[in-house]
Amino acid sequence: MKGLSRDDIARRAAADLWDGAVVNLGIGLPTLVANFVPAGREIVYHSENGVLGVGPTPAEGKGDPDLINASKALITLMPGASIFHHTDSFLMIRGGHIDLALLGGMQVSFEGDLANWSTGDEKMPPAVGGAMDLAAGARGVHVLMEHTTKDGSPKIVERCTYPITAKKVVKRIYTNLAVIDVTPSGLVARELAPGVDFPDLQSKTGAKLDLANDWRPISV
Repeated sequence: MKGLSRDDIARRAAADLWDGAVVNLGIGLPTLVANFVPAGREIVYHSENGVLGVGPTPAEGKGDPDLINASKALITLMPGASIFHHTDSFLMIRGGHIDLALLGGMQVSFEGDLANWSTGDEKMPPAVGGAMDLAAGARGVHVLMEHTTKDGSPKIVERCTYPITAKKVVKRIYTNLAVIDVTPSGLVARELAPGVDFPDLQSKTGAKLDLANDWRPISV
């Protein structure tokens, strides 16, 4: 069961962004969201290394090596974009000026705890970056990730077994299999990827899910 592609996950997450939103794009999969802006809306994409107004990925061979995002991938700039010191970028984050942070995840618990900076494996050096600042400072946090690890282990779990980035911050999860909301009463599957049914989704999830009465297939 493959479900959505990485681009499809990014496109679906972008569809929920509102006009005028200032949105941080975390390292990894979330950076792909810069390639998608819903029709009729202006989204201001932020990168923690000091860019406000991140544009789509440049065409092959057309990028400027001085323009990169937090993943060190080449970017373009939108009209009116600003480039500034790393310190100023984190003042924006810590000052509550980021409407939404789209972050990658290694694990998300049923209460919305996020683990995304270390697996605890000594062979894999931790990379906290700005994750804790973003999880605590942004007004909202959504997570984009594959539903399971490469070996099939669930990333959505009852309790995170990896070091916690922040507790009870995640409100929505976008995966290759579903769109899931973290609510006070538990995890609610709002949308399912084409070809995925609810029993399949639950079998690949390490925490109890409820299926929304008004659930629908993911449209990308």
